[in-house]
Amino acid sequence: MARIAFEHLAHLYPGSSAHALKPMDMVWEDAGAYALLGPSGCGKTTLLNIVSGLLRPSEGRVLFDGRDVTALPTERRNVAQVFQFPVVYDTMTVRENLAFPLRNRGVPAAAARARVEHVAGLLGLSAMLDRRARNLGADDKQKISLGRGLVRDDVAAILFDEPLTVIDPHLKWELRSRLKELHRQVPVTMIYVTHDQTEALTFADRVVVMSEGEVVQVGTPEALFDRPAHTFVGHFIGSPGMNLLPCAVEGDAAILPGGHRIGLPRAYPRLSGRLELGIRPEFAALARDGLPVTLRRIEDLGRRRIARVELEGMPFAATLPEGMAVPAEPRLALDPARLHVYADGRLAAGEG
Repeated sequence: MARIAFEHLAHLYPGSSAHALKPMDMVWEDAGAYALLGPSGCGKTTLLNIVSGLLRPSEGRVLFDGRDVTALPTERRNVAQVFQFPVVYDTMTVRENLAFPLRNRGVPAAAARARVEHVAGLLGLSAMLDRRARNLGADDKQKISLGRGLVRDDVAAILFDEPLTVIDPHLKWELRSRLKELHRQVPVTMIYVTHDQTEALTFADRVVVMSEGEVVQVGTPEALFDRPAHTFVGHFIGSPGMNLLPCAVEGDAAILPGGHRIGLPRAYPRLSGRLELGIRPEFAALARDGLPVTLRRIEDLGRRRIARVELEGMPFAATLPEGMAVPAEPRLALDPARLHVYADGRLAAGEG
């Protein structure tokens, strides 16, 4: 297990004029479960490869438990990595695959056997220990890849690079749940890279949200949903994402382009830059009183209904309360405590 720290870390690929990873300082605590979340090209795999030692950063340092490992190769960092596609030895049995890292380290046979059987039990592989890996499905092969990381008791961290990409959708939930349970039982630092918000939010204790090479927010799933520090976080997390409306701010009120005035939960100092008012659809409801809107359609998602409306000609998503008929003249009610103001994409001064 390891506490992983980044000091002034950044990376610029040769021949490029833009950072693939913008300068950052961050700490991942020992035995934490972290997810790197963002769209393709945001820098999350670059960061993971720097942690594993597959890539040396162009700037800054990587420290494991205070020790500078920036120049160390992968094999000297004691990390295990699980890739998108399962890496197993098809001619070996499941037992032999799991024991392979232990055999390479000269672990005594009896100790290796006990460790393999323990990890196989955690992963639900006990019944197939003596089967050849070639006859297994992708989900079981990915469990073997995971098991090879868990079987070592000296591993500093386990790194997952979109490990559920090739798994059938109906099996993903089971494997996500098993990973979460494994982390409770085996307190090792786990880093999980994904573009899927559901995977990130269900696996991690803390999520690192990235966009265009920048870490825009680090927080618990609840914090990212309740208080996005950046408009990208508000838009990327949630389905539908956060509503964002251009506005002006005067003290404790936001003024929309069409003149509607919306009360804010706090007074703001004078703000500059591009100002936007943000609120999630969960905290905006179709009502009989409130801001006038034009209803475009209702989306029935089974457990809830989303009203797609226009507010001053701007698209907006709101919740249609359960059991409520669509009003003849729909209005929009906003929860003032859930309103956020952003300046140039970032949470505005005054939100504390």
